[in-house]
Amino acid sequence: MKAILKPAIALFVICLVAAALLAATNSVTHDKIEEIAAQTENEARFSLFPDAASFGDPQQSGDVTYAAALDYRERVIGYTFTTAAKGYGGDVTVMTGVLPDGTVGGVEILDVSDETPGLGQNAKKPEFKAQFAGMSGKIGVSTASKQAANGIDALTGATYTSKGVAEAVNMALQTYQTITKGGAQLG
Repeated sequence: MKAILKPAIALFVICLVAAALLAATNSVTHDKIEEIAAQTENEARFSLFPDAASFGDPQQSGDVTYAAALDYRERVIGYTFTTAAKGYGGDVTVMTGVLPDGTVGGVEILDVSDETPGLGQNAKKPEFKAQFAGMSGKIGVSTASKQAANGIDALTGATYTSKGVAEAVNMALQTYQTITKGGAQLG
């Protein structure tokens, strides 16, 4: 009995100490992580709409967060939508700028950290993101074996990531259509 009890107690104490240290680390870093995430989103908004003077308060529609981009006279010049969709290793988080005519003005990749380095993480490259500009409707993904009618070219070796980004952009476009139906304005 001693042979089992002694290692079990030692393992319990090690786990207890490790859990306490992780909890302490989380409590120390949580606010800073939230601050950096908010700063990253704000920078992404201004990169999508550099002419914006400000943005309306973020609002929710299901799992989508959106905000109106406003000029210096507080007129709406576009909208940003933050969406997430399944990639290869996990969710990819995308901020999509949608112009008042319902077309994509630009795309910023907020998080592809779970995707394969050198493949899926290439979604952050400007040449991949630029493919979405000017598109509307349902966006598909073209591969070497399949061409999509309204599609972007998949990243080589990262079709799942490409489809995840396209799906996130499609969610933004669909939400734009839903919340502006009947000429309603976002704000």
